[in-house]
Amino acid sequence: MRLLLDTHIWLWSLQDPKRLGKRVQHELRNTENELWLSPISTWEALTLDEKGRVRLHGDLDDWVAGATAPFREAPLTHEITAVARRLPLPQRDPADRFLAATAKVLDLTLVTADAGLLGLGEISTLGNR
Repeated sequence: MRLLLDTHIWLWSLQDPKRLGKRVQHELRNTENELWLSPISTWEALTLDEKGRVRLHGDLDDWVAGATAPFREAPLTHEITAVARRLPLPQRDPADRFLAATAKVLDLTLVTADAGLLGLGEISTLGNR
């Protein structure tokens, strides 16, 4: 599988892996799967750290380099931004829109615990169970 991690799944995998469901843990460890991360998730993690909602340790540039190293970098393209505007999401969170659109355009499976994204139907998802 080609898995795109939602920001919270990525952060949980780094800081609190017990929050990940058994299936998600299994799929993240499966070396046959491709693990993808969007720069939107990096931006969101840095923003959450700045607001004090998560704690990223050490030099932030070093943290980003280490935390993103195991992943393929998903591009943020003009096509993805256009698709993000058209997705029928119940919430207005721009990060969720970009992640869902990235999954749709690049044909990735979005790994998430967000019920609004799990029920979208336009993208492949793997729920945190």
